[in-house]
Amino acid sequence: MALTSGRFARPYEAHSSAAGIAGETRQPQTIGFLLLDSFTLISLASAVEPLRMANQLAGRELYRWYTVTLEGAPVRASDGLQVTPDTSTEACPPLDIVIVCGGVGIQRSVHRPHVSWLQAQARAGRKLGAVCTGSWALAQAGLLEGHETSIHWECLAAMQEAFPRVPLTTRLFSIDQDRATASGGTAPMDMMLTMIGREHGRELAAGISEMFICDRVRGEQDQQRVPLKHVLGTTQPKLLEIVALMEANLEEPIGLDELAHYVDVSRRQLERLFQRYLHCSPSRYYLKLRLTRARQLLKQTALSIIEVASACGFVSTPHFSKCYREYFGMPPRDERIGGERSVSVLEVPCRADGDHQLTGVASLEGLLHQSIGQSMVGNAPLQPASESPVSSAILALANARGEPTYASVRLQG
Repeated sequence: MALTSGRFARPYEAHSSAAGIAGETRQPQTIGFLLLDSFTLISLASAVEPLRMANQLAGRELYRWYTVTLEGAPVRASDGLQVTPDTSTEACPPLDIVIVCGGVGIQRSVHRPHVSWLQAQARAGRKLGAVCTGSWALAQAGLLEGHETSIHWECLAAMQEAFPRVPLTTRLFSIDQDRATASGGTAPMDMMLTMIGREHGRELAAGISEMFICDRVRGEQDQQRVPLKHVLGTTQPKLLEIVALMEANLEEPIGLDELAHYVDVSRRQLERLFQRYLHCSPSRYYLKLRLTRARQLLKQTALSIIEVASACGFVSTPHFSKCYREYFGMPPRDERIGGERSVSVLEVPCRADGDHQLTGVASLEGLLHQSIGQSMVGNAPLQPASESPVSSAILALANARGEPTYASVRLQG
């Protein structure tokens, strides 16, 4: 099964029907994070923090979230820190989205109850997602077939072999219909910002990015830097050597005959190696390397388009623009103009959420009462009236009231 890298994913489908009409009030979107043993804490934080900041900047509860384990027992992250979840799979409140958080030893962390619960969530119409290696759990549950899927590069080869019907991609994250998967590390932040922007507008996504000192929100076409040896293993040293030569000679590309001579193979053998293991011709792979480098230069430097073309081995700007458009779906000029300053791919207008507009202490207390069924008398501590889990989004939003950025972004709609 070939890894995909050049096709645009189908757009994420925002809420539809009555709940999605601009100007209509609706409940916060509720997200459950299923924590597997040895999940990576950075991926969980990268996914949750944009939700917290979305609520803070909007000044109301756009999102609420729960951490979930099978029996509600604490689970250790890959760094050894123990996390106590909000709830168990059995007691979990109704969710809009379920995101699986994977990490180290994913094959050992997914058990039959996880699979059964995820399948039940899918039957209930929940959107499903994963971060880091969590895509493995969704694949094992048979929920990723036909959906472009991202996973941490370290797990790519094993997943490709275990689930050949899942179309894998080397992109940082993929949003394909009602599936959203991110590769790990900080990539979940880019995925969540994309989803927030589509749901509530690019201004909010840009504001969150600024709060996290994130100078550029990476898009769906940004790739993981996957060491080829982790895709091929050590069985193809000639191919690894050829690719290393290509990567070291982007400004002045080496001819295929010369490449073949350097590693002591014939031109025909060279072409067979690329077709068998990389599923494309050597020239196509070389072009992809040069175009990927060009995209980095366009986004991260002030070089002119002519300079970028020259630095990536293109003899003319028109030829460079043609190749760039064919591969990325836009000319380099538009890439430079967009600059992804404010999540340019996010154009879906936000929708009003008047039921959860927080305008003072009374509103916050009311939201706490409504959400967790508690009572407050004077300065007495809140006492739970039921065993329903409490979303930490409520307390985070209450704590954010004193921040200067609280309710600083005016949502459209």
